[in-house]
Amino acid sequence: MRFKFYESVVINNPMTPELLAPAGNLKKLKYAIAFGADAVYLGAPGFSLRARINEFTSAKIKQGIEYAHARGVKVYITLNIFAHNHHLKKLPSHLKQLNHQASSFRPDALIISDPGILTYVKKHFPKIKIILSTQANVTNWQSAKFWYEQGVKRIILARELTLKEITEIHKRVPKLELECFVHGAMCMSYSGRCLLSKWINNREANLGDCSHPCRWSYDIKTLKHKNIKTNDEFILSEKGHPDIEMMVKQGEEGSYVLNSRDLCLIKHLDQLKKAGVYSFKIEGRTKSIYYLSTVTRAYRRVLDRLESPAQAMKDLNKLQTRGYSYGFLFGRERVEQNDERSHEKINWEFAGEVIDSLPINKKESKRLPSFKTNILVHNTLCINDKIEFIPPKGKVVKMILKKMWNSQGKEIQEAHGGRNQKVMIESNITFPKMAIIRRKL
Repeated sequence: MRFKFYESVVINNPMTPELLAPAGNLKKLKYAIAFGADAVYLGAPGFSLRARINEFTSAKIKQGIEYAHARGVKVYITLNIFAHNHHLKKLPSHLKQLNHQASSFRPDALIISDPGILTYVKKHFPKIKIILSTQANVTNWQSAKFWYEQGVKRIILARELTLKEITEIHKRVPKLELECFVHGAMCMSYSGRCLLSKWINNREANLGDCSHPCRWSYDIKTLKHKNIKTNDEFILSEKGHPDIEMMVKQGEEGSYVLNSRDLCLIKHLDQLKKAGVYSFKIEGRTKSIYYLSTVTRAYRRVLDRLESPAQAMKDLNKLQTRGYSYGFLFGRERVEQNDERSHEKINWEFAGEVIDSLPINKKESKRLPSFKTNILVHNTLCINDKIEFIPPKGKVVKMILKKMWNSQGKEIQEAHGGRNQKVMIESNITFPKMAIIRRKL
């Protein structure tokens, strides 16, 4: 049986690049759209690279697609695992669930990495647009041409490519859309094929369940052989898991458990567009709404020429990261690792989100402020905090928090997250719903 999917139009207009954001759940999907995403990507646990932390069911995927399409935003569904036989048994029913009769419920494309899944989709769903996942590791134009001839309309470029290589791929296969990661975490493996995680504690990176052993803190001891004196073989054990041991041999230039800096290409979007990249992709389906909103907003404002990359970097530098890198864009010598700490130290923290902002009834209150803003607290808010409101559109608003009330109307000095706690503040301006709040530490 064949099912009809929503048939997308392939756009190759280099003047209108697409900003593609992650949607880890329905709430994040809505924030990605509010803060400027042209398209979002998501997937169900069994076929997505997010097997463990993933709230999407078929019903929620349907709801997300309808919400996005009503706002002119595209939705790409990830089917990007490398499937085993047991996955193939579930594939027909999963695809059938993704197909809905109303066009507003149908995905705009499927993201696929496995040739077996690709073959099945082409046979049973010939009209659906296929995007080749970065997991397929396309690193040359001949490979790109091969996949294009298999019916792939877009490829997500391997993160190991240089700008020069991207340019040549576009030149050689000009009708093929190119999608490129521009922001987010980098794997110290080959784009998601980390063997350490599978070997050490049986959590498979290709199923989106990587335990990130490259970022652990290790103890080290010298391995002593009975008959050989050696100082170049060691046993590594993670401090929190002393029963898990790994032997490491030291070469001439030492031994490293690598911790890549995060990718940030916001200064090079024009170069990527000129090279032929159509879609700029943000990594981070498991990141917070604060991270997602801030990053999406920064790239949206740069693409729309509302801010310079240098201005946008001020906001990006207020996020917790491992430091930033250009990845492989300008060659291997520019790739950087953070070998000093897990994350860079920052003095800003995600504090909350705006639920609504309403006019104050002057008959009930003669105080000067005109609006009361209700906030869902995520971490901590204290009186005299320096806080910033980050709206989906417009400039960041700075203020010092002078007064705050709890949901019972009692004036309080501080509030904490994790309890679904809501507070109210007053201001002379109104803040849009879904504005994000950060506080200076």
